[in-house]
Amino acid sequence: MTGRPAAEPPEKTPDYDKLLHRRKGISGSEFAGVGLQFAVTIVLFAFGGIWLDKKLGTTPWFVILMVFAGAGLGFWSMYRRMVASGKK
Repeated sequence: MTGRPAAEPPEKTPDYDKLLHRRKGISGSEFAGVGLQFAVTIVLFAFGGIWLDKKLGTTPWFVILMVFAGAGLGFWSMYRRMVASGKK
């Protein structure tokens, strides 16, 4: 061992702690979750449209309608989550 004193860590200030914990925008995991939710919404609505078409014999109208409805609902949900995340 040398006779040198051990270096002390820099002093942490409240401003330093605020910088460490401050979030900017949406995180990667939230972004991936939003995309996954969007895709799952469209797929579920498409399956619902397929089921309705088989039940009512209206192929392909309900599939088309439900895919657009799922995309619209998924986009609205994604927009709402992004706006809420931006306000945090």
